[in-house]
Parts: sequence; C-alpha cells; structure tokens
Amino acid sequence: MIPGEISHYFSLCGKQLHRNAIFAEQHRCLMRYFALFSFVLCFYLLKAQPDSIPSPALPEGNTDILEDFLQNTDSEGVADFNTLFESLNDYRRRPLDLNRADEQDLRDLRLLNDVQIAGLLLHRQIAGDLISIYELQAVAGFTPDIIRAILPFVSVGGSLDDYRVSIGEMLREGTNELYLRWARVLEPQRGFSPPAQPGENRYLGDPNQYYLRYRHSYGTRLSVGLTAEKDRGEEFFRGSNPSGFDFYSAHIALRNYNRTIKALVLGDYAVSFGQGLIMLTGFNYGKTISTVAVKRGGRTLRPYTSVNEVLFLRGAAAQLALPANLEITLFASRTGRDGSVIQADTSDLDPEFREISALNLSGLHRTPREIENKNAVVQTNGGASLKWKRNNNHIAFNTVYTHLDKTITDRSQLYARYYFAGNQLLNASVDYGFALRNFHFFGETAVSDNGAVAALNGLILGLDRRADLSIVHRYYARDFQTLTGDAFGESSGVRNEHGIYMGVELRPVNGWTLNAYFDTWRHPWLRFNADAPSSGYEYRLRLTYVIRRKLTAFAEFRQKFREENFRNNETVLDFLTQTQLSQARFHVSNQVSKTLELRTRFDIGSFDDGAGTMSRGMSIYQDVLYKPIDSPLSFSTRFALFDTDGYAVRFYSFESNLLYNFSIPAYYNRGSRFYFNVRYRPTRALTLEGRIAQTYWANQKTFGSGLEEIQGPARSQATLQMKLQF
Repeated sequence: MIPGEISHYFSLCGKQLHRNAIFAEQHRCLMRYFALFSFVLCFYLLKAQPDSIPSPALPEGNTDILEDFLQNTDSEGVADFNTLFESLNDYRRRPLDLNRADEQDLRDLRLLNDVQIAGLLLHRQIAGDLISIYELQAVAGFTPDIIRAILPFVSVGGSLDDYRVSIGEMLREGTNELYLRWARVLEPQRGFSPPAQPGENRYLGDPNQYYLRYRHSYGTRLSVGLTAEKDRGEEFFRGSNPSGFDFYSAHIALRNYNRTIKALVLGDYAVSFGQGLIMLTGFNYGKTISTVAVKRGGRTLRPYTSVNEVLFLRGAAAQLALPANLEITLFASRTGRDGSVIQADTSDLDPEFREISALNLSGLHRTPREIENKNAVVQTNGGASLKWKRNNNHIAFNTVYTHLDKTITDRSQLYARYYFAGNQLLNASVDYGFALRNFHFFGETAVSDNGAVAALNGLILGLDRRADLSIVHRYYARDFQTLTGDAFGESSGVRNEHGIYMGVELRPVNGWTLNAYFDTWRHPWLRFNADAPSSGYEYRLRLTYVIRRKLTAFAEFRQKFREENFRNNETVLDFLTQTQLSQARFHVSNQVSKTLELRTRFDIGSFDDGAGTMSRGMSIYQDVLYKPIDSPLSFSTRFALFDTDGYAVRFYSFESNLLYNFSIPAYYNRGSRFYFNVRYRPTRALTLEGRIAQTYWANQKTFGSGLEEIQGPARSQATLQMKLQF
C-alpha cells in the first residue's frame, strides 16, 4: 500500500511550492543565505592557506543508530550524543593494537559487531597474534569494507612497553583540545518576552547558549577534562548561577596504567555492568538496523565528557586486575538530582522527611520552578563487580546500592503502581558471556530488594562467512525496580516487559547486504496510554548495495503494531486498540569525487490509530558535502521538504553538524528544513565553524508551544564554534 502512494505525495509536494506565498518567500530567504555563504566560500578558497591534515568525521553507518534510538524511544534528544564517538578521535592519534585489545577495547571502537569481535578473539587464541592488518580477511565476519573502515583507528604489533609510560610523560606528550561554542534561536520566543500579567512564568536568563570544554588526552590512556554549559534561558554569572555556567563537569581518568590498574577515574564518569539490568550510565542503543549488534558492553568505566546532566556519576571509581583471571570494579558517587518536591503543609517538617513526586531528567533551570527543583535530591550510589574472565569467556557478580536524601512518594496513576517508591534501593545481578566455536552466548539475571527478577539472555551465531544471526529473550517483571539500569527492550525502565527478538544479517554476494529483525513483546501490567495489559510486534528489513568508495544505496521497510488506549473511548473503562506505524525509506549516497559527496533520501509513512484515523506523510532531502583536500575550507548543506498529518508520522534524519555536536530533528507537519555548515581550518591547531539552520511550517501560524512558542511559522538557530588543539 505504501509504495503505491509515492506519486500522490510527490504531487502534494509539487503543489506546496506554488500554493503558498509565504513558503515562496521562505525559499527566497534561504537562497540569500546560500548566496552569502557561497561568497565566503569563494573568498577563502582564493585567500586561505591549505592544511593537509583532515578533521575527524563520524563514520556514516553509525548515524543510523542515533536515528533508531530516537525513533524507538519517541524522543528528540534526551540521550548523551555529543561525545558518543569521541574515542575514535583518540584511536586516530594512537591506534588500538589488535593483538593486545580485549573485548571491551574492541567494543569501544563502536565499529565492530559481536560476530567480528568474537571471531577476532578466537582467531588470536588459535593462530596467535596477527602479522598484518590484512590477515583479518581470514577472520569470520571481516569483509574488505569493514577492514577499510577500521584501518585509521587500529594497528598490529604496537609497542610492548606501553605500561612503562609515566603520568608525566602522558602529560607532556598528550594532546590538548579547547572547544568554545555559542548558539541562539534567532526569532523571539515567548519565554524571553515581558510577562503579559504579573506573576506569569518567564525565563530568567538570556536566549544565548554557551559551551566550554577543555580536555587533555594521551590516546585512551589518560584523560583530564572540564566541561561547562549554559542552556538557553538559564542565568549566567547572576541570580541562580553567580559562578557562571549552570552545569560543570570535570574528571581525571587513567586507563591501563599498569597490569593492576585497568581504570581509575576521579570526578564525573559512566559505569556499565553486564547487559545494563542494574547499572548502565551514558548512551546505549537498543533495536537498530545493525541487527546482530544486540549485546551491551564495552568499557566498564569511562570518563564523562558530555553535557547531559543526568546520565553520569560523580565521585571515584576503579577497575583492578587480580590474580587468577579476576577483575574487580568499585565505585562511589554522590551527586545532586533534580526532583519535583512536594510542598509540605508545614515548614517545620524535617528536610529528610520531605517527599518528591519524581526525578526530573531535562537538566533545564530557566524558570523559578525549575531552579527550585535543581539539585533538590542528593543521590548516593555505591557498587561493585567481581568478574572472572579468560579469553572470550566471563562471569561476573554485580551489586548496586542507591540512596536518596528525600523519599519518592507513591504515584497516583494506576500504571505506576509498581514504580519505585522510597529512598533506598539495592540491586544484584549475575552476568555472563562465553563462546563455543561460532556460538556466542551472553546474558544477565538481576533481582531488586523487593524480590522481583529481571533476566536477559542472548545468542549471536556466525552461520557462515555470509550470514549472522542474533536472538535475545528478555523477561522484566512488572515490579522489578532500578534507578540506574538501561537494558535492551521496547520500553524504558527495565520493567513490565516480556519479549523475544530475532535478527539476521546476510551478505549473499559482494556489495549486497540484507538486514532484518523481528521483535515481539507483551506488557503484563498497565503502562502509560495503555490501561490494560498489552502487546505488540515489529519487523524491519533493509537491503543495502555498496560500490566501494563510490556509492551506498539502501531501501528499507518497517512496521510496528502496538496496543494503546482507544482514542475515542467513551466507556467507563478504557479499552485497547491496535495501532500500526508503517515507514519506507530510500537513501543514496554518491561520492561524486574525492571532494564532493551527494546524499538523497526519501521517506514515506502512515499511522493508523485504530480509531478510524489514518495519518500519512513523506519527507525528502538533498545533502551536499564538499571537503576539498587542498583547502582549509569545507561545507555541508541540506534542503528538506516534508508533509505529514502530524507528529504521529515523523521522520528522524541525522544532520551533519559541528564537530562532536549532533542534530537529529523530527520532520513533521508541512514545511521545509534547511541548514548550512561551514568549517575553516587555517592551521592544524585551529578550527572555526559556523552553522545556520531553519525549520519552516507552512501550515502553522506559530512554531512551538508554551514558553518556547514563536509568533511565526519558522524557527532559526545560529551556532559558532572554535576548536583549538595544541
């Protein structure tokens, strides 16, 4: 049904460009932006001196996992994206030695799936160390394209005396990076206007956003950093922030310092145990088009360098190697968390007996109420993990304790009956992973202190050189409770879900890849927007064709069926109906030359709410990426058109942005999206970047809602960034 509607949506798109005078004026405005930047481009191409060292770029294939994360979580940017692939830049300077890397190191690359990691470790165990990088062609799962992708970040036969490098030498020989960034929405927003009547809510700060980040690193061995950020609407050097920025983060981290100290972190950090049932901070993804990349893992400890004000711990942590193939990880954390404090009837109540209704996750402190909730709760965490590992096998025992200085009260909603309430929580788990030839088994079983159980078990199987299979079964009891877990599943929270996932990757002939997965689940208790036990299933297929260094094209189709409350229900008790989301995507990336790349994408979709309303939509965009080899100036730009019946039919599209700054907006309503990025690198030490982006809604008189509302159909944002490396 959906492919048959393509001509209909193209017709709508064509009519849109001529039926609306405001939309036409918008295009003229965008062309003026383009002309201005074209003039700047020509000027610098003629005048500037080139720099021969290219800037690091995010591998294109990895952008899919970010789009998938937002699609699956119905979100628009809560996750910790900004420094997700920061380790790639570290490995570019000091490549990872494949002969010494363990499973955590290989997973830290974020470029290899579980079949490839298990295959490499098994190959080393049987055949010994690699002699050449191209010996990987004999390892299961490694294709020439994969080898070329990891080539800038890995080596074979690194130095044998890395453990002898002192901290002083790391400080002298390391790299320093300083980032300064400014961003602002150009149109006036309601939150920054004078209140229409006394007492009306408004932002207390100005509309500028500031970001500062300094980091000293020696590959992945040493990291010393400071990060600071002020969001739009937050006060700066006054009011609630007399010391400047609203958020500060700092760390000192060592990794593989010697054969005993595997990792040591002071300050802000992230921790990952097992499959994330009881402890996982930072960003991790679930169902993606990398259909066999379903195992959580990677480095147990890592320094925290992002600006998400929730997904981190603050204190100290250490990972130590012990005799008999044992490894122990210990951490302690104490940090403030935002919470909605329940106003007591009397001010005489002892603060430790005050209650909160929920922990807030936004990290925004712009209004008096948001400032009141800032750091309203002190969260203390402690935990340990004892792991036995040998080759590619391990078993670990984990425990995490959480204490809040205020009590989370029971929620009134029936679906939240089994949510955590109280001020302390204890979790414990056992996780494992072992390989048997081309079978890789993994899993974790956890318990919370109310006796509820959560379990996840999986299998990744390399069927042959052209086929891989993954299976994941999950059982999360409705009353399982954790405040620090984040595991694979359809919904967040590691609770109230039973399901099974099956994924496959086929490479029938060179250049062609077929990825597919099927996931089915049920929720034994109520959930938000489902006032009865519910179920659902989803499937997805993508066929990809690649001509090495020239062309990447894929066609994709996905459908999701999920039970939710009947929208037009008029009975005493809500009843459920099955909703259906269908989407198709066509994408072509063409490397026209060494300096010019063109990317084109077309999305089409529909949503049936089960109540007789069908919403439809489409989007199309064209990207131009220009990166000359002999010039310090490069740019990327996009123009997108979209026409949907609302937010229910939305399309997430990764956008090229400034270094380590991701943008993944949802395209919905009827309108256009435009951005232009320019990067100027006159020397190896200095990179200057600018970006202007605008979203226009042709069918809306205002943009946004609440204090973010703009009196007009467009929202424009300008961003400037400087990176200094020395």
